[in-house]
Amino acid sequence: MTENELKRHIRGIPDFPKPGILFYDISTLLRHGPAWKAAMAAMAARITPYQPQLLAGIESRGFLLAAPLALELGLGFIMLRKPRKLPGATIGLDYALEYGSDRIEMQADAVQPGQRVVLLDDLLATGGTMLAGLGLLRQAGAVVPAVATMIELSFLGGRNRLDVPVETLLTYDE
Repeated sequence: MTENELKRHIRGIPDFPKPGILFYDISTLLRHGPAWKAAMAAMAARITPYQPQLLAGIESRGFLLAAPLALELGLGFIMLRKPRKLPGATIGLDYALEYGSDRIEMQADAVQPGQRVVLLDDLLATGGTMLAGLGLLRQAGAVVPAVATMIELSFLGGRNRLDVPVETLLTYDE
């Protein structure tokens, strides 16, 4: 499927989660089997050259990409989650948001130093969450050769905050 064919499966929801925001809803793509399969195949093709040993997904829609891709590629999958959502010892990173702060955590033993991990999320906007995930993985000793998203809102400049290649399946310029 081409980018335009895949985009036809993404629904825009105006004024969600707040007025003035156009939310790109991937659930419509996920429930269309052929489109989801094509999207995952295209993502796998973009990720494979980076030779990851693990895929990491950012809560929660990043899980919907990273877990099936890890399975398809025969790799392990790790979760980056909000505080107090993972059992056992965790490590975390606090990061700034436009209005406030947040925290992202992972299990302390999820990554071995030097392991190659590609980080995935459903959408790249301003880059704040992806930057935090990248920082957390590096804090754990991971080598992060790239990050990947299904959707990039290029007009928000998130990729400019990241110091690794960004692989994106669908780009929206406005």
